[in-house]
Amino acid sequence: MTDTISYDDFAKVDIRLGTVISAEPFPEARKPAIKMVVDFGPEIGTRKSSAQVTVHYTPETLVGRRVMGVVNFPPRQIGPFMSEVLVLGFMDEAGAVVLGGVELPVPDGSRLC
Repeated sequence: MTDTISYDDFAKVDIRLGTVISAEPFPEARKPAIKMVVDFGPEIGTRKSSAQVTVHYTPETLVGRRVMGVVNFPPRQIGPFMSEVLVLGFMDEAGAVVLGGVELPVPDGSRLC
């Protein structure tokens, strides 16, 4: 069972859609990860993220992919890398991350509502 939150609590989380514009391995991370730069449109701009998505994705398959991210968390230091956005995904049955996204075209920077 999960904790109940109010709509006002949910509205504080700014989840936006963006496009991965670059991705590279992150060998310095404790767990296998990929560093990404995501374009969240003109209002937010580009943000960097480190994501443990190496089971289902390579840097090459991530470039151009649409992803959802929480853009209003404070930056987080991950080893030598400053992650500026939390990219969102779901765990598959084996515990590997599958990225969330959209099925129809929407502009970069669109907010989840």
